[in-house]
Amino acid sequence: MHISAPLMARCLAGAVFTLAAGCASVSSPTSQSQPDAAQTAQTEPAPPAPAYADFEPDVLYLLLSAEIAAQRGRYDVTLVNYLKAAQQSRDLGVIERAMQIAQSLHGDNAQTRLAELWLEEQPDSLPAHRIAAIQAVKRGDLATALAHMEAIMNLGEDADFDSLAVMAGSLAPAQQQELLTLYKQLAERHPDTPELEYGIALLLKVTGQPKQALARLEPLLDAHDNFQPAIVLKGDLLYETGRKHEALDYMMSNTRRFPDSRQMGTLYGRMLISEGELQAAQDEFARLVQQFPDVPGLRLSHALVAMENDQEELAREELSQLVEQGQHANEAQYYLGRIADEAGDVDTAIDHYQAVEQGSYYFPALSRASALMAARGQLQDALARIQSLRDSHPAQAETYWLLEVNLLLDEGQRQQALASANQALEQYPDNTQIRYARAMLQDALGQPAEAEQDLTRIVQAEPNNAVALNALGYILTTRTDRLNEARDYIERALQLDPDNPAILDSMGWVLFREGQLMPALRYLKQAWEAFPDPEVAAHYGEALWMAGEEEQAQIIWQQGLEQDPDHEILRQTIQRLTGSGRTP
Repeated sequence: MHISAPLMARCLAGAVFTLAAGCASVSSPTSQSQPDAAQTAQTEPAPPAPAYADFEPDVLYLLLSAEIAAQRGRYDVTLVNYLKAAQQSRDLGVIERAMQIAQSLHGDNAQTRLAELWLEEQPDSLPAHRIAAIQAVKRGDLATALAHMEAIMNLGEDADFDSLAVMAGSLAPAQQQELLTLYKQLAERHPDTPELEYGIALLLKVTGQPKQALARLEPLLDAHDNFQPAIVLKGDLLYETGRKHEALDYMMSNTRRFPDSRQMGTLYGRMLISEGELQAAQDEFARLVQQFPDVPGLRLSHALVAMENDQEELAREELSQLVEQGQHANEAQYYLGRIADEAGDVDTAIDHYQAVEQGSYYFPALSRASALMAARGQLQDALARIQSLRDSHPAQAETYWLLEVNLLLDEGQRQQALASANQALEQYPDNTQIRYARAMLQDALGQPAEAEQDLTRIVQAEPNNAVALNALGYILTTRTDRLNEARDYIERALQLDPDNPAILDSMGWVLFREGQLMPALRYLKQAWEAFPDPEVAAHYGEALWMAGEEEQAQIIWQQGLEQDPDHEILRQTIQRLTGSGRTP
């Protein structure tokens, strides 16, 4: 039986096949006009035997069935039958064909089994070792992965040790440590291998050892001073370890040595942004855009830095070009909207915001466009658009509901916002954000019991929700005498988020209401220094007043009034304590 996998499609041209027959049985019958086979054999020399594998009938049946299944769209059957045929025949052509099918169907288990079979038949197969390494990484078998990579290296090919190290960021900490140990063992067996040394340095960075990573890079760069990935990593590590000036000098020097290194230039540009050297960053991204005009991400970065440098015209040109090219179009439309928005060109801003169709900027753009419409008296139009979008995108309806509630709140439409929140929660009772918004509304409308009920439900569902814990504790502090219970909630919130100024303010205020004046002052001072908000000013100033520091209290109140002269809580506090609605 002489047939090979590439001939399957041709063999299937016949309409009928017999299990015991070969490819000849599925071919068209011999025409009567053709010479008799026996006569031909006597007059012509026999053709050489085809160099195809000899398949047993059951293997041939599996292959034919697999191809028929493929024609019918049953690719799962195709893969199963090819895998069985490969295991039974151990034919390299069938194995390779089965591997192609397994890869196209993302069949990881089949790829693993086929790679093992392939290597049994051909131990030096580079493709089989690479596939086996990839599959071992996917299932977390790092030792096996590195064994295959070492085999690739021994065969004189690039084993991609650096690529595996780059992937380590997504591994669990224990696996990162395991990989680092395996790399070090490999480096002992294969000294002076740049990719391995770079991989070890990268793994040291990933595992939180940047200084050790730098030390590992130094001899590597001494021996291979043009190894660009190591140069980029050294610059990153210098910056991470606090040697920022040195890092900037190092990266500036090397971006000039290697002007074609996009990764190097991008890292240098981002460092400059982080250090507030925005004009230098803009110059660097301008150079990169000129060097790599077809890389849209660089053009976007250039535009955003230009915006930060108040060069709106340059930013607009770059963003408009991205829109024309259809590259990063949603981000570009959002930032074009921002530019028009800040310039007071409301119509243009709305047009750009509404042109954002998807991605992470979609809802911020829709929110801002809706707010601009509402500000010019088109609140109902904005709401109608949100509702229309909600109807046409049911999978994201909860987010549209939240956007509607927040828009109404921003416009001071509390009762309508509450009605929308009620309607939303009837459909989505487990939505924490909408329930939290309703709780804040209820408290503002003088319904603290209802607010408490909503917040309690959130906390029961999400015990580590620091925002809800704090809100619940604060409402109990300001609306009830259940101060012990209130402090318990606030303490839990503070443990989860110890630097949050809102929680610090709540903690100070509940302590103040309990009569613990000095501890209260410590928390309120921290809150004020972190976030000098008018409501914090009211609390901190009152605590200072009660501590006899009346002059300091008036200073704090005055600073709060400068932010919001009509702040209700602050005004009431000053009136209650001084008899006047303003500071002297």
